[in-house]
Amino acid sequence: MSVRKHIPNAITSLNLFCGVLGIIVTLQYGNLPLAFKLMLLSVAFDFCDGLAARLLGAYSETGKELDSLADLVSFGVLPSVMMFSAMEEAWPQWCFVPLLLVVASAMRLAKFNLDERQHESFLGLPTPACALLCGSVCALGAMAPESFAAELCASAWFLPCLSAGLGILLVSEVPMFSFKFGKDMQANAATNRKRCAIIAIGAAVIALTVCLALPWTAAFAGIFASYILLNLIFAVLGV
Repeated sequence: MSVRKHIPNAITSLNLFCGVLGIIVTLQYGNLPLAFKLMLLSVAFDFCDGLAARLLGAYSETGKELDSLADLVSFGVLPSVMMFSAMEEAWPQWCFVPLLLVVASAMRLAKFNLDERQHESFLGLPTPACALLCGSVCALGAMAPESFAAELCASAWFLPCLSAGLGILLVSEVPMFSFKFGKDMQANAATNRKRCAIIAIGAAVIALTVCLALPWTAAFAGIFASYILLNLIFAVLGV
């Protein structure tokens, strides 16, 4: 096998490495903003490994399984550990509840590998979107300790309820649009309208974050919360 066949798996391994490092940073140092930055690196590597596989024609069953294992660590274990850390001191009796998100993420990833219906869109919440919402909320609470986000993270109910709700969405069959692209993928008009809607909302969230001088993690929290709410609205309306 040529060297290029190993490139996507090497990129996936970097995703896994950043996820493990983020867990260490969270548990050893309690540095949630740094852990979130490592999560963002994992997202970048997760995108690049698929892109590299397509460009190089280097698909493999090994790569598919490795990608799921890396995603479970970076987008399942890491956000759960971040929520655990955010609650551990104030509510030690409830801080283990968010760890159930790991189980839901594992089930989601296993289902995704076997479900042929999710080639161009998603059924259920994708794990990266779930992780980025959880991670950004925890990082925001740590960066702005006097903020409303910090008060929510310090409460006994918010993070457990958030993890429970997201866990249900992970294993649900709620249709959710994606930004997947490729020569064999042709988005329909409805999907393009949904994409344009979330792009417009994202731009507004970023502008509001800048205008109000909020921590940069607030933009991620707003964008991914909007993505989830928008998909739920579309699902209820049947569009």
